[in-house]
Amino acid sequence: MSHTHLPVSVDDEQPTDPWLVAQRRRAVFLLALVLVPVGLATLVGLVVLWPDGEESAARQAAVEQVLPGSLFVDATVLNVEAVDCSGPALGPGSPVPATLTCATVLARVEEGSEAGTAVQIDIPADVFLAGFEPGDQLRLLRSPAFEDIPVRYSFTDFGRERPLTLLALAFAVVVVAVARLRGAAALVGLIFAFVIMVKFMLPGLLNGEPPVQVALVGSAAIMFVVLYLAHGFSARTTTALAGTMFGLALIAGLGSWAGSTARLTGLGSEENLTLTYLTSQIDPAGIVLCGIIVAGLGVLNDVTITQASAVWQLHELAPELSAHKLFTSAMRIGRDHIASTVYTIVFAYAGAALPALLLLEIYQRPFVDTVTGEVIAEEVVRTLVGGIGLVLAVPVTTAVGVLLVKSVSRRDPIPDRQDTKTSASAKGLRTRSGTRQSGAG
Repeated sequence: MSHTHLPVSVDDEQPTDPWLVAQRRRAVFLLALVLVPVGLATLVGLVVLWPDGEESAARQAAVEQVLPGSLFVDATVLNVEAVDCSGPALGPGSPVPATLTCATVLARVEEGSEAGTAVQIDIPADVFLAGFEPGDQLRLLRSPAFEDIPVRYSFTDFGRERPLTLLALAFAVVVVAVARLRGAAALVGLIFAFVIMVKFMLPGLLNGEPPVQVALVGSAAIMFVVLYLAHGFSARTTTALAGTMFGLALIAGLGSWAGSTARLTGLGSEENLTLTYLTSQIDPAGIVLCGIIVAGLGVLNDVTITQASAVWQLHELAPELSAHKLFTSAMRIGRDHIASTVYTIVFAYAGAALPALLLLEIYQRPFVDTVTGEVIAEEVVRTLVGGIGLVLAVPVTTAVGVLLVKSVSRRDPIPDRQDTKTSASAKGLRTRSGTRQSGAG
């Protein structure tokens, strides 16, 4: 689509037309009247809720369960010997298999004071199912000698540093190679989000701070930095930020209502049960709600920046469009995006809950019991609440963008520069000759 009245940039760079630059600045000023108070509230929340640096009760309880002097070390598997560890038969229909296979693994310690030493590790049957081969990298827990018990090594997990590091590097290279500076800025924003999660949100939750407040303050801080880093400081980005804040507030409110009404206790997962055991300061139901809010960040960022871009680009390409026409045109794009993103949300949560779904399929519980059970109900609420927030953020972001571009636009049509110069020349001729003349385009 082209338009002869206004030269615009149809890519994601800033327009070169002075009028468009001034228009966008006025739009940013109008949005700042709303977003500046939100930003100040976010800063105040960070200051008030920021952890004081003391270890939480949960971490102290976890440390007390570990023998002093214990540490984690890397090791490499040298040999694997399968061992029959079957117990007494429990009768037909027992969930315990009649035959169990454990293993004795010989591994070489790769770090610490005993680096190069071969140690023997007993692997239980449920862990041995993962498969052990010579050359596998392991993560072992070294427990120091205690009274008459010598130094012991026990399996904790497989070593994944190398493949994860390579995958992370590949991800960073691909993002920067394709998106260039924008991609590099997005990676910096991702690092900032990780710092907020680790330094603010997680300690705050462990210290017993209100989960909803922690989630909203942390999410708002992340969005303020991430959006402007990835997309630049512009009216389009500020419009998307306003829509994102609306979506976060909606998800928080709707999630609180749904969690309370559906009686989500947060005790359906082993992780939440462990947290509750370690400390009484943690609210499992609040953890579920906090997870719902954080899970909505990515999809909200995606749809709001798309809608904001659609509104601004449509307006710059066709500034004569009415507000109603501009809104309906941008919403056509939004509807397509909603349709695809809803599938993304549902399938992402279904993938995360796949082990629980398999167990429910094995036990053949009725469909209603399956959906309303604690584990699946959490995923259902997370999906539906996030979906509602996502869908409603699209028209809100679109409406904000339309109101902004129309409120700062000139009411009269913008003449072409050549027409303007010709009209000025004709006016000068009319002044000198006193006769009417028409300018040529």
